[in-house]
Amino acid sequence: MNSEAKDLSALVWSVADLLRGDYRQSEYGRVIEPFTLLRRLDLMLQPTKEEVLTRFGQLDAEGVADVDAVLRETTGLPFYNTSRLSFQSLATDPVNVARNLRYYLAGYSALVADVLEAYDFDRQIRRLDEARLLYPVVSRFAEFDLRPQTVSDHRMGAVFEELVHAFAETNYDAAGEYFTPRDVVRVMVDLLVPQDQDAGGRTVYDPACGIGGALLEACRQIEINDPSATVEVFGQELNAQTYAICRSNMLMKGDGADRIVHGNSLSQDGFPGATFDYLISAPPFGMGWKNIQDIVKDEAFRLGFTGRFGAGLPRINDGSLLFLQHMISKMKPPEDKRKPRRDPLQRITTGRGRPRFG
Repeated sequence: MNSEAKDLSALVWSVADLLRGDYRQSEYGRVIEPFTLLRRLDLMLQPTKEEVLTRFGQLDAEGVADVDAVLRETTGLPFYNTSRLSFQSLATDPVNVARNLRYYLAGYSALVADVLEAYDFDRQIRRLDEARLLYPVVSRFAEFDLRPQTVSDHRMGAVFEELVHAFAETNYDAAGEYFTPRDVVRVMVDLLVPQDQDAGGRTVYDPACGIGGALLEACRQIEINDPSATVEVFGQELNAQTYAICRSNMLMKGDGADRIVHGNSLSQDGFPGATFDYLISAPPFGMGWKNIQDIVKDEAFRLGFTGRFGAGLPRINDGSLLFLQHMISKMKPPEDKRKPRRDPLQRITTGRGRPRFG
C-alpha cells in the first residue's frame, strides 16, 4: 500500500479518538467501517443526486412501484438513494441527527440496506446517540473527501483494507475467524493465476470469502496480466459481520456486491449450478459440520455423484472434505477452453480423522 492510502486510512481511523471510553478498542470497527462505506457511497452518488430525485419524483407521480432498474441506470451504479439528505446536510442539524440519519439510510436501495442490516448498524446508531457521540462522528465523516475523483477505486479499496486490518489487530478473537494474512493470500494467488496475457473474461469464486481479500487479489493479478480482461468475482460468507465487510469493499469498487452472498456454502449453495474459471479459498479446516449434517447427508444420499458430496462424507468433527468436494463441483468442465483451476494449497484433511466413503 502506498503512503497516501496509509495516510488516509490513518485519518479515518482517527475517529477512534471520539469513541475512546464509550467503546472498547475491539469495537471501533463496528462504527468506523460502516461509516466509511456510507461516506464513500454518499460521494459516489453526489453527481447524479438531483437527477435521481427528479426521476424518482416522476416515477412516484406516475404510480410506478418498481423503480429499481430505472434509478440504477440513472446513477450508473448498482445502488441509489432517494433521500434528499446527504452527509453535509446531516452535519448541519445536531439536534435531529439520529432521526435524520435513519431517514437518509431508509432512502438506500436494497443492496446497501442489506449490508447495513448485516452490520447491525441501527444498534450502533442507538448506542452512539445515547452516548452523545452520533453527531460528532457524523460531522467528522462529513469532513472526509472520499470522492472518486480524489480517491480512486483502487486506492479506496486499499484504504478500507487497511482499516479492516487495523480493526483485526485490536480484535484478536475475531481476526482468526475470517482473516487470511496478506502474504498467504499473495502466495495463493501467485500459484493460482498464470501469467495469462490473453485472459478475456474470467470468473473467480471463493466459498468462504471472509472479507474478500483473496477475491480482490486474484482480480488485481488477472488485470495486471491482461489490462483488457473482464473479471467477475463471486463469494459466499457465513459470518454476518465479515459478509458486510466484503460487500462493503465491493460496493466501494462500484461492482460485484450483488455477487457476494450470505450463508453456509455447504448447506445453502449461493450459486447452484454455476461453475467458475478460478477457485480460491482458505475455508475453516478442522471445523465440525454437525449443525448442517441433515442437509448435507440428504444431498449426498439423494443425489450421489450428481450432487456435490458423492465421493463420501467425512467424520462429523471435520468438514474439510466437504469443502473440497464443493469446490470441485464448481470447476468449469474440461471441455471449456478456459481450464478451471483450484487453489493448490488446499488440504483434504487435517489429521483429525479419516474420511468415510460410501
